[in-house]
Amino acid sequence: MNDQITKDAAAAAASEECGCAPTPAERDALWKQSVSRRSALGLGALSVVALSAFGVASGVSAAYAASYPSWDDVQKAKNNEAAKGAEIQRIEGLIQSLTQKVAQTQAAAKTASDEYFTAQQEFFAAIAEADTLQAKADEQAGVADESARKAGQVAAQIYRNGGDDTSLELFFAGSAANADELLSRLGTMDKLLEYNQSVYDDAVAARNSAQSLSDQAKVARDERDRLQKIAEQKMVAAQQAADAAQAALDEQSANLNTMQAQLAALKDTTTKTVAGYQAGVAAREAEEKKRREREAAEAAANAGGNSGGGGAPAGSGSGWVRPHGGYRSSGYGPRSQQCNANGCSSSWHYGIDLANGCGAAIYAAYAGVVDAAFYNGGYGNYVRIQHGTGVATGYAHIRDGGFAVRAGQQVQAGQIIAYAGNTGGSFGCHLHFEVYINGYYTNPADFMAARGISI
Repeated sequence: MNDQITKDAAAAAASEECGCAPTPAERDALWKQSVSRRSALGLGALSVVALSAFGVASGVSAAYAASYPSWDDVQKAKNNEAAKGAEIQRIEGLIQSLTQKVAQTQAAAKTASDEYFTAQQEFFAAIAEADTLQAKADEQAGVADESARKAGQVAAQIYRNGGDDTSLELFFAGSAANADELLSRLGTMDKLLEYNQSVYDDAVAARNSAQSLSDQAKVARDERDRLQKIAEQKMVAAQQAADAAQAALDEQSANLNTMQAQLAALKDTTTKTVAGYQAGVAAREAEEKKRREREAAEAAANAGGNSGGGGAPAGSGSGWVRPHGGYRSSGYGPRSQQCNANGCSSSWHYGIDLANGCGAAIYAAYAGVVDAAFYNGGYGNYVRIQHGTGVATGYAHIRDGGFAVRAGQQVQAGQIIAYAGNTGGSFGCHLHFEVYINGYYTNPADFMAARGISI
């Protein structure tokens, strides 16, 4: 098994270092396929390998899962002094292992998410670089074409006026009343010839520049495609690490209170019974359930502000819906850079910001499969949904604890997927909404408008 993991890791490293761009078929497969429940389970199985890469040992929770003490075990140990010491030691070890597992997996998830965010931003920057170079190449090609057209016009005029000896004689002698007029005509022809040479030189220079820029754009596109592949690999690793961290936290949440109470019961030398500690755990669990219900009710109340009438947002007949209520607080495109404790914003805004208040519901803009739901650097808590045919949407700055979906989950248009927050590089509660076509960002306002949705 270790040999296989080593081979797989080596193969992954070789793929990343080769510098090769994905083929069109690979790119189509990457962006157009939907994530099935079976493939989602497969990704979960791979998380063991992913966590090993971040230095997190696997199997700690699984090893202890079958040996969590029951209250009967505690009662029996409490009645036997020798057994009590062993049980105390065992429970303390379990609590320490759970705490360590949570810390390790959360640290690994943070590392993986930071690596993905960096890779994602490098990919986005590479898109802009390739597009800019190609635009410059197209511009220079246009200059070359226009210069060549002008040179051709001047040459045609010269040939019409003086293309043979007879025409030249008529040009020089036809209506020249004196030497001054003749010299003036000669000067005009010289200037025409000089101008045409200049225009021709400009055309050649522009054509050479266009070719050079086209070559640079090709290199930039190859680099863009390479970075896209790396970013997607990092995304998968980040999701796996986030899933492992959540699993560790869920296991801790399910068992820590009980084991702490069991430990207290074993160490208690008073007449308080084990049943009393057991009742205390039940009371805390009931209070936690009420708290979750209150939060769900508050979220449902906040959800009503999205479309003016409460509930899910209205559609347009295209199947697409507005992902969030409120007003547009920031548009797509260039912007001044802002910084806070979480870092600085990019000078190009890749999405649209919609502000509807802290905790307001965020909706899936279209039906699809969630393939990312984790903390993502400057995006904060982040969800991405694959809609098929190469189209995906991203939702950022979700509040802590505000995920309503997990990776691998199928969602419908208008379904609540999260709640707005202020995580990551954010300066107030809002939704940062992005649209991707084959992984490349595009203007969400234009994309949604073409589908009858105003954002």
